[in-house]
Amino acid sequence: MRPRLILLTAATTWLVALAFLVPLALLVRTLASDRAMGAAELEAQSLAPVLALTDDPHVIQPAIEATTSGAQGRLTIFLDDGRSFGAPADRRHSLALARQGRTFSTPAPGGTEVLVPVVVGDGSTAVVRVLVPSEALHRGVGQAWLVLVALGVALVLLALVFADRMARSIVGPVERLAEAAHRLGEGDLEVRVTPEGPPEIAEVGRAFNRVAGRVKELLAAEREAVADLSHRLRTPLTALRLDTEILTDPEERRRIAQDAEELERVVDRIIIDARRPIRGGMASSTDLNHLARQRVEFWAALAEEQGRRWSIETPDAALPVPVDSDDLEAALDALLGNVFAHTPDGSGFRVLVEAGQEGEARIIVEDEGPGFQSEAVVARGASGAGSTGLGLDIARRTAEAAGGSLRVVGTGNGGGRVEMEFPPHNGELPR
Repeated sequence: MRPRLILLTAATTWLVALAFLVPLALLVRTLASDRAMGAAELEAQSLAPVLALTDDPHVIQPAIEATTSGAQGRLTIFLDDGRSFGAPADRRHSLALARQGRTFSTPAPGGTEVLVPVVVGDGSTAVVRVLVPSEALHRGVGQAWLVLVALGVALVLLALVFADRMARSIVGPVERLAEAAHRLGEGDLEVRVTPEGPPEIAEVGRAFNRVAGRVKELLAAEREAVADLSHRLRTPLTALRLDTEILTDPEERRRIAQDAEELERVVDRIIIDARRPIRGGMASSTDLNHLARQRVEFWAALAEEQGRRWSIETPDAALPVPVDSDDLEAALDALLGNVFAHTPDGSGFRVLVEAGQEGEARIIVEDEGPGFQSEAVVARGASGAGSTGLGLDIARRTAEAAGGSLRVVGTGNGGGRVEMEFPPHNGELPR
C-alpha cells in the first residue's frame, strides 16, 4: 500500500508540474524572442533623431557604428532616394514599409529582420533594418528551462518525501492492526492496539480493542459454563460409585467401577481444560502408535461382550504427532465410540496406523456397519443417527488444530471409513 501511495503522489505531482511548467517554458521562449525584437526596434528608433536632422553619410555612418547592431554589421538604413548606409541588405521591403508607416519583421537568412520606418528631415520616410540573429532570439531560454526542470524535480521529490511520511502515518497503524489481528487469531487474547493514524483507522483500532475484549469475555464465560456443567456431573458420578458398591458380582462391580473412574477422569480433564486461559497449541507431542493401541485395548472389552471382531495394525517405531495426549485420546475415543454407538452388535472394526514417507501420520478407523449417510456428518452437530453430532467434529478439530485433516472416505452400505491425518512432527516425545 505504501509504494502505491508514493507512486500515486509522484504521478499526480508530475502531472500538476507539467501542467504549469510546459506553458511557463513556452512563455519564457516567447519573452526571450520579444526581448530581442524589442531591443532591435529600440536601436532602430535611436537613429531617428540623426536622420531627422541630416542625411550626410559622414554623420549617419558613425551613428550606425555607435549602435551594437551596427558595430556587428547587422544594421542598415534605406533612404527614400535609393541610398543605403550600413551593412549591405536587400531593400525589397523598404518601399512597402515606407508607404505603410509601421514596424515590420520578417524571417531572413540567419535570423529575423526588424524593419522600422523613420521620418527624415525632408519629410520623406527612411527604413532602418536590424537583423536579429537566431541565437539572440533564444538567448537564456535553455538555462531557464533547466531551472524549470530542476524546480519540477524538486517539487516531485518534496512531494515524495511528504507522501512517504503520510503513507507511514496510514500504513504503519494498519500493519500494527493486522499484526494484532493475527496474534488474536493465534489465541493471544491480551493483545490490544493503540488507536492512531487518520480518524477512520484510529476508529478501527478502537473497534478492534472492543472486539478483542468482548471475545475474551465470551470465551471466559464459555469456559466457566463448561466447567460448571462438568462439575455438575460429579453428583451423578458419586451416585454411580455408591450404586457400584452394592453390586454382588465382583467382576461386574470392578468393571463398572473402572468405567466410573474413567468418566471421572474425563470430567476432571474437561474442568482443567476449561479453566486454562487458552489451549496449549502445538508444543505437545504424543506417540500415535502407543495411544492407538491403548484406546483399542480399552474398547476391546466392550467389543468382546458385543461379539465384535477387531484388529489393530501399527508400525514398529514410535510415530509422534503434534497433538496433546488428552486431546488425541478424546479424538480416538470419539471415533471408536461412534463404531459402538452407530453399528449393530457383532459389526467388526479395524484400526490402522500408517507413517508417510515425509514423516506425516495417519490413523484409519473402518467398521462393518451401514456406513455414513453423507460426508456432511463431519460438520458440528450433524448426525442423522440421533446423537449430538459432536464426535466426528471433535476429531476433526483436533486434526485441524495440529495442521492436519479428517475425512470420511467410505459412505453407503459398504461400511464406514474415517481417516485422520497429521503433518510431520520433528519434536521429541515427552519423557
